[in-house]
Amino acid sequence: MIQLPGLIDPHVHMREPGGEHKEDWDSGTAAALAGGFTLVLAMPNTKPPVTDAASLELALSAARGKARCDYAQFLGAGPDNANAAAALAGRAAGLKMYLDQTYGPLRLDDMTLWMQHFERWPAEMPIVAHAESRSMAAVLLLAQLFDRPVHIAHVSLREEILLIRKAKERGLKVTCEVAPHHLLPPSPYFAEMGRGQGEGQNQIPPPVSSPIFSENGGGLGRGRGGRLEVRPRLNTPEDRQALWEALDVIDCFATDHAPHTLAEKDGPNPPPGFPGLETTLPLLLSAVHAGRLTLDDIILRCHTNPRRIFNLPEQPDTWIEIDADAEWTIRAANSFTRCGWTPYEGMTVRGRVERVVLRGKEAYRDGKVTAEPGTGRNVKAF
Repeated sequence: MIQLPGLIDPHVHMREPGGEHKEDWDSGTAAALAGGFTLVLAMPNTKPPVTDAASLELALSAARGKARCDYAQFLGAGPDNANAAAALAGRAAGLKMYLDQTYGPLRLDDMTLWMQHFERWPAEMPIVAHAESRSMAAVLLLAQLFDRPVHIAHVSLREEILLIRKAKERGLKVTCEVAPHHLLPPSPYFAEMGRGQGEGQNQIPPPVSSPIFSENGGGLGRGRGGRLEVRPRLNTPEDRQALWEALDVIDCFATDHAPHTLAEKDGPNPPPGFPGLETTLPLLLSAVHAGRLTLDDIILRCHTNPRRIFNLPEQPDTWIEIDADAEWTIRAANSFTRCGWTPYEGMTVRGRVERVVLRGKEAYRDGKVTAEPGTGRNVKAF
């Protein structure tokens, strides 16, 4: 058994308020503990979005009563809340700016609105940007003009990581994260699930040998749609290889846990997003076995760097225990997330969470979450 520090996920969607049928603070934080995460930072694109004191309190009130692991809540940058958001900065994980297509109503298209938030948000507090391709280049320009740090969420493309490298070399205050599905493509079986109306379309598949560490990184490309709808979209093998080659530029691994029901994903307008809290660490540990990562790489990007970038306090007497050699098959039937599916269904992985201790108290052991709802703490309330 190997002991690691409790992992930190800086990018999760708990869906509460407004989307509790697919996840809430109870089920989502149970999934976090099962995945080895003892602290999660929740995104603001809920219903209503978290943009002011009332909506922030609505989200935090739900978390206080239900969260099983520690947490903090992001504020969303809207078209008319630059002053109100800045006044609440001390209670938030950071400010999230949606500058490209996403799930929810928070997209900002007018760069003068971006500037208002850059001017007023406290300089010591992080700004996280959903900014792809040219939008990412634009937000890096603002980071330079305003001389303030910016964190780029879920980088997926070769052109993006190369630009971030150049920005870092020039001294810009930029950090970034990559989601597992942009490094390690979903199960080939899952890509076909939900197509057509035939009986048995969702039957349990046999275990699949993972293609994720082959030379071309698997065959799933961009713009697949349906159950594979995600933002940013799934990238090409060439993009994935570029991310692996730029590992030194990547500051964090973030799950971008974004659950939706299968009925929604199979509908005429499937919402973007995958659940990821319970599968990310096993996928990363499989990459360790394949020689693409080390355990130190995981600790740096799933604990040390998130703490530094987001100014997070230590979690005393907190750790996880993993069986790094355990080989097992990912099955959604064994998961805690309310949405009840995974894009890695049937994938064989190596490495499993066996035990989680949070602030000296056992929170997860041998497949069972033992932390009670409401025992998680808001790390921005102390």
